Order: sequence, then structure tokens, then C-alpha cells
Amino acid sequence: MALIFVTQQVDPADPVLGATVAKLRALAAQVDELVVLSLDAVPGTLPSNCRVKTFGGGSKATRGLRFARALASELRGADAVLAHMCPIYAVLAAPLARPLRVPVLLWFAHWRASPLLRAATAASTNVLSVDRRSFPLETSKLVPLGHGIDFAGLDCAQHPGGDELRAIVLGRTSPAKGIETILRAVRAVPEARLDVYGTSGSDEERAHRAELERLIGELGLDARAAIHEPVPRDRIGDVHANADVLVNNMRAGAPDKAVYEACGSCLPVLASNPSFDDLFAGIEPQLRFERESPDDLAARLRELAALTAEERAKIGRTLRERAIARHSVDSWAAGVLGVVGR
Repeated sequence: MALIFVTQQVDPADPVLGATVAKLRALAAQVDELVVLSLDAVPGTLPSNCRVKTFGGGSKATRGLRFARALASELRGADAVLAHMCPIYAVLAAPLARPLRVPVLLWFAHWRASPLLRAATAASTNVLSVDRRSFPLETSKLVPLGHGIDFAGLDCAQHPGGDELRAIVLGRTSPAKGIETILRAVRAVPEARLDVYGTSGSDEERAHRAELERLIGELGLDARAAIHEPVPRDRIGDVHANADVLVNNMRAGAPDKAVYEACGSCLPVLASNPSFDDLFAGIEPQLRFERESPDDLAARLRELAALTAEERAKIGRTLRERAIARHSVDSWAAGVLGVVGR
């Protein structure tokens, strides 16, 4: 089988897009040839049965033309084209691929709908996502596959324990992450501290980062909360190991991969997104909180703080078992190829 995969970046060190590399490697292990079309790529990142073509640089029109030429040259003999998280690539690929009866697949897991996403959905043969709640449009083309997390570098760690409850947040400093609510909850729990590790790639994210830093001072949390630079992918497990809980307050929609990665390290998680209800089912104390309620989150933090280290470790082990069973990168790759082979 030969597959064409279109993505923005092939760079294992990228704090946002680095997770894509594990998906590419998992697909490469299950196909004869994987052709990767990307704006840019770090040489030597992928296995020997992968060929990488880059089309970045210049204006949008120039990049679009380079992409079309690169894709057209690879379509003969391809079994499918998979556009990863960028609907525009599915829109551009469809007129070239579908007349040749090459299926166009779109992987998309985000809460935000757009006219472009609607066009990409119409143009695609199938749409792939984590589950039905992680894709913002209603469509019969949707196939749920799980998140596709690389658990290989994540192991059950011995978490700190002690009198202090060390909470972490991993992800962009976006208003959609609900970090202000988390800070207000931490203020109400004297035994808790919070460390936020995140990228600030857009003007909105940079502005919100400054707002959060001001809020830390206004809430009197300078000694108990801090915002740090993003964590390289190969250090995520170390950050998990030095924490007692990951808190995730991403707005409802696509389930944040940071939650599943924390589960891979047997780190307990508190999250507001109802998408995690199956992951959290039957676990006590309750792990989900109301998204805009600092009081509700503070109550969850107090309940975790009252547990022994072994009780928290038991929760972490349960979460790891469930996450690996439903969201591993190998099962994700097998699911993609199952759709291609229909």
C-alpha cells in the first residue's frame, strides 16, 4: 500500500506539531511507501520507506502551486491522500485525486468550524477524528479512530506526593484553554501550586500570556504559580513525573492530547471537557469539573490533595490502561489503513 500524507511540519522537536511524527512513523510501519508533503521537514526524521517533499516558502499562491505539482506527481499508484489538520489541503487535493479514484481523507480534531472546513468535508471521501464529538460538523463521512498518542516514551512515574499538590497545564496560552479559571481555583487551595508550560505563537496567545502573568500577581500567586516556556516533546515525561495532577480546561470539542499523554505517565488528570467522560467513568473522586467554575475545580483539587500517594497512583494506572487501549498511535494507524482499504 502507498499513502500520501500532507502536513505542515515534520519536526519531532516542535512543541505543537512534533506529535505528528509518531503518526507518520506508525503509518510507515504498516505501508509499503509513505510520501509526505510538508511545508518543511527535518532531514532524517522518518523511516527509509518514506519520501518527503517540501513545498514551503513564498506566498500562499506559490505554496499552493508547489503543493499541487508535488501531489500530482505522486498520485499514480497512490492508494489514498490524507490531509492532516489542514482542511485547505483536502480542498486542493480533491480535484486532482478524486478523478483518478484516489480517496481523499481529512484528519481533523478541533472545536472550531469554518466555511473552509465545510468545503473540505464536502471534498473528502472520509473525515477522520478522535470521536464524533471532536469534529464540529455533522457528517456521515466521519470515522472515529481515537487520538493516536505515542505512549512509547511515557512510563508510569513515581510522582512527588507530600504536602504540596503540584498541578501542571500543558498547551498553548490560548483563551480557549481556560487557564484563568485554573489560576483562580489554585488561589482557593493553599496546598496547591500551578506550573503552566505553553507556546504563545499567535498575537492572541501572546496577549493572553501577558494577561495571565498579570493575573498571577493580582491573585497573590507569585510564589505558587508560574508560566514557563513550552516543553520539548522528549521532556514531557519528566514534567509529568514532577507533578501530582494535570489540569485541562480546554473548551468542549476535540479532546486535548495533553490529557492522554498525562495518562500515559500514570498522572491523574482533572478536565472539564465532557469528551473525557468515558475515560473518567467510575473513578472516585470525580475527575471532571465545570469549565467556568473555580469553586468546582478547587473542590476537585482538595479531594485529590486529601488522597494518599498510592491512591493517586492507582487512579493514574487506571487512566493509563484506558488511554493506551483506546488511543495508541499504532491502533490509530491501523484504523486509517482500514478506512483506505474499504
